[in-house]
Amino acid sequence: MKTLIAILGLTAMLSAADGGALFQKCAACHGAKGEKAALGKSEVIAGWKSDKVLDALKGYKAGTRNTKGMGAIMKGQTATLSDGDMKSLADYVAGLK
Repeated sequence: MKTLIAILGLTAMLSAADGGALFQKCAACHGAKGEKAALGKSEVIAGWKSDKVLDALKGYKAGTRNTKGMGAIMKGQTATLSDGDMKSLADYVAGLK
């Protein structure tokens, strides 16, 4: 059983894309270092803690978050992200300063 759990965890980690690669899609609006207010509306996301980014991504994907009218745009951007992708992306954004 422990082996199965370890294999499933490793599979999930390997299937999640690299946060930096995922962020390339975000950079057009948020800036290369997360330094821009996307479309002049959002907060600057550089320096957000990983948990805050992850909560925001999950909320946008679920359609329950609509900060500053960005819900529909961000729902489309997050639609194809797996849980692992969102975690990788959140960790990457948390490292942006």
